[in-house]
Amino acid sequence: MKILWFTWKDINHPQAGGAEYIDSYLAKSLVKDGHEVIFLVSNYKGGKSKEKINGYQVIRVGNRFTVYWETFLYFRKNLSSWPDLIIEEINTIPFFTQLYSNKKRLLLIYQLCREIWFYQVFYPLNILGFLLEPLYLRLLNKNQVLTESNSTKQDLLKYGFAANEIFVFPVGVNAGANLNYEKFSKFSLVSLGAIRPMKRTHDQMAAFEMAKKHIPELQFIIAGDSQNAYGKKILKLIKHSEYREDIKYLGRVDNQLKAKIMSKAHLLLSTSVKEGWGLTLTEAGASGTPAVVFNIDGLRDSVRNEKTGLICRINSPSEMAKNIVRLYQDKKLYYRFRRSAKTWNSRFTPKASYRKFIKYAKIS
Repeated sequence: MKILWFTWKDINHPQAGGAEYIDSYLAKSLVKDGHEVIFLVSNYKGGKSKEKINGYQVIRVGNRFTVYWETFLYFRKNLSSWPDLIIEEINTIPFFTQLYSNKKRLLLIYQLCREIWFYQVFYPLNILGFLLEPLYLRLLNKNQVLTESNSTKQDLLKYGFAANEIFVFPVGVNAGANLNYEKFSKFSLVSLGAIRPMKRTHDQMAAFEMAKKHIPELQFIIAGDSQNAYGKKILKLIKHSEYREDIKYLGRVDNQLKAKIMSKAHLLLSTSVKEGWGLTLTEAGASGTPAVVFNIDGLRDSVRNEKTGLICRINSPSEMAKNIVRLYQDKKLYYRFRRSAKTWNSRFTPKASYRKFIKYAKIS
């Protein structure tokens, strides 16, 4: 089968994240099974216009904002008769392929944007985006959709997508189930991923400082790209914190170091506004590191409350701090969470994810 995949960034993009990791594994597996896969994505500074990655082809046109028009032009000129299947991945803005191709199509939506508009986009575009998103979703709601969580499925149902056309396939991670690093000698919290407004890293900072008053040995490790205005704000908070000697900012780290930190830390924190799932929580859990998270879409899917971690009843730094202190003081509970996190999250393998993906996408 010839599969054409529309999405705005690929695995080599500087802003690539969990979704791109999943996409790349799925595409690599499709190629291994004899399918042809082409990605149509945006370009970036220093990016090649064409590149072969793990057997699949990546074609880069336009930039973050022009990619939707540029992919349409490229498709009409070069690929209109090529695909047997179009996968249209929607990350904030759709490609609207249904308006210019009658090829078989499925939508891949890891999460909707909704309130993220007000954290990541400036005024007045944030209001415009928030108002337009429900409208274009209703234009697309006759399509089959694949997503990664029940939270996103429930979101899609609100906009008229048919329940029997929404398929939830599990995320797949190269789980750290075989990583058996000893935990840091001091009780340690870790925050992973790009430092952006929607991640609300400042709430994690506040929670750490509150918990530190009850746990003198407490340490906080932050790893992620901070090359934006919000990231610089977080670096200032670290610099001026009364506990700055116990906060380590590592910048962006490679996968090997990330896996090691996740395994050695005692707890992973997440305070996002909204997620599709929460890939780092699954990765950390598989290496025996429980999580303390805000009660938001995606995170309530990837964390089993009171089993693999704690979901805050109230999304506030003080509530998160209470949960951190609780797991520090109750060693029996903490070790039970570690075992449960490792057992439950180790099920989310790339192979299991791929099997469900091709089943629901009807790729044979």
